Order: sequence, then C-alpha cells, then structure tokens
Amino acid sequence: MKTGRGRFFEDYRLGEVIAHAVPRTVGPGERALYHALYPARHALHASDAFAQGCGLARSPLDELIAFHVVFGKTVPDISLNAVANLGYAEGRWLAPVWPGDTLRAFSEVIGLKQNSNGKSGIVWVRTTGRNQRDEPVLSYVRWVMVRKRDPLARAPETVIPALADSVRAEDLVVPEGLDFSGYDFALAGEAHRLGDYTVGERIDHVDGVTIEEAEHMMATRLWQNTARVHFDASARDDGRRLIYGGHVISLARALSFNGLANAQLLAGLNGGVHANPCFAGDTVRAWSEVLDRAETAAPGVGALRLRLVATRGDAFRLRAADGKYLPEVLLDLDYWALVPM
Repeated sequence: MKTGRGRFFEDYRLGEVIAHAVPRTVGPGERALYHALYPARHALHASDAFAQGCGLARSPLDELIAFHVVFGKTVPDISLNAVANLGYAEGRWLAPVWPGDTLRAFSEVIGLKQNSNGKSGIVWVRTTGRNQRDEPVLSYVRWVMVRKRDPLARAPETVIPALADSVRAEDLVVPEGLDFSGYDFALAGEAHRLGDYTVGERIDHVDGVTIEEAEHMMATRLWQNTARVHFDASARDDGRRLIYGGHVISLARALSFNGLANAQLLAGLNGGVHANPCFAGDTVRAWSEVLDRAETAAPGVGALRLRLVATRGDAFRLRAADGKYLPEVLLDLDYWALVPM
C-alpha cells in the first residue's frame, strides 16, 4: 500500500512533533497571484520604494502568504480528514518573509478531546513556520475537528491546552529597521494614524466581493491545501465544496483596506473562529472593531488590536440573543496590526 488516506483522530499522540513535508520557496509569483485573488492594496506589500521609505530593504511578502503556505504544509498531516477548522490562538509573525525564502512547517500536538458522538475528535496543534536558515517566521495554535477511522477506537485522555486570551502588545515582533516616522500617508491611501482610532470604534469597510468557485480552487491549489472538503464535492453530505477559511481571512483583510489602509503589517493573531461555512456564490463583506491600541519601541510604529468580521449580511451584526453567531457571520478574527503613530 503506497498511498495514504491521512491521519485520523486516533492517530495523534499528545506531545508528538510532526515535521511536515515539501519545503516551498516563495517569490514574486506568490505575491502576484495573491493580489490577483484578493483586492489587496496595502502599500508596504505592493511597493519596494514604499517599503524602503519605511526602513526596510524591500517589500516583504504579505503576512498571510506566509500563513497560507505554512498552513498548507500542515494539511496532509493535520486536517486532511477534518470536518472543520475551528479556531486559532497565540499567533505571532516573528520575521518578514522575503521573495526567495524557503518555508517549512512543524507542528506539536498539544491537546486532544474526543467528541461525545465518538465519530470525531478535536486536535490542538502549535505550528511553527521556519525559513531556510531555520529561523522561525510564524507561530500559531489551531484546533481542528478530525474524523475517526474507527468509531470504536479507544478515546485518548482528554487534554485541553490553556491558551492566552490574546498576544500581549509587548510580545509583538516589529521587523528590524521598520520606521514609520517619515511615513507617506498620500501614497498609502489614507490619512488615519494610531491616534485617530478609538477603542470601541467600529468601521464598515463598505465593499463586497462575491466568491467564485474557480478562484477558490486556484487559491487552495496555490497554498497546496489538500483538505478533501475543499476539493472533493463528495466529501460533504450536502455535495458542496467548502471554501477554505484562509480564503475568507485574506478576502476580509483585503476589504479592510477601506478604513484601515495604514494597518500595514500583521503582527499577532489573538483568536479566530470560522463561525459558519462559506460556499461559492456567497458575497462577503467586512467590518472591524478597535479593541486596543499600543505603542512599540520602533520609531513612529504603533499597534492596533482589531476584530475583523466577515459576513454575508449587514455590518455590526454578530450574535443572536442566545449568544450564538448569526448564520450570516463567516469569520470572527482578533489580530494585531502595525500602524503609523
């Protein structure tokens, strides 16, 4: 038997470290395809000249390119047989990814819990992406609901990891040399700086994008995300291919440009939930809420903690009276971004 069907819930062991296969060298092609798939317009990722004006040698690749590539490496070992990707925590971008870098991924199993139906369980992993110099560029925790191969297989001891509610502002990593003291607001597209945002403020990003099957299939292939629910219409009872959650994240992040054009770099991923499934034909809109503000030691660089919500519905609607997410809400993401002060 030379082929494999991927790991099932009973195949995971607490403390196991998985070195994921197939390193990937990323370059301008990934940037071009990313900007073709999503309406991404943040200037620091679009222009070497703008990045040099901010103290960097050149324009780094979008942080979500690094996230998608690292995430894609993990899929054959973590979520090939997933029912759903449930959430994220304790994420930090630790170093820029430059064109020409080669990325690898490693995951440690830090939690296991079988579901009451005995047909699936939840696996928590801490994943680290490293470059060709073995330097960490990204680290995050995610948890996934994974099918069991044998419903009668013995359940492991339940271990649910204690995770931080958020990444502390002082633990955010600012890229070496980043300097926003001479920031060009005209080229960036908006005049808003850290002090213009208030905690509790909510921003309707106005624009919407209808997801097409073709672009989603291109994205999942680009990121080498082989989870069956994204490719194989027979993998779900309803016969529909599930839109990759990261596709929704990137789309919402790109839409947030209108109102957050100066949120140039992602620095922390505090939490995230894919609240409801997304399918081709859905029109996605986004809104944000300012959760916190902080200064950093880098010249002119501040940090905004933001809630980013992707929805098929109206802005600022999140939960029903019973506390559950409204059916039109697709994503509830909590992250830190670096902005000019």
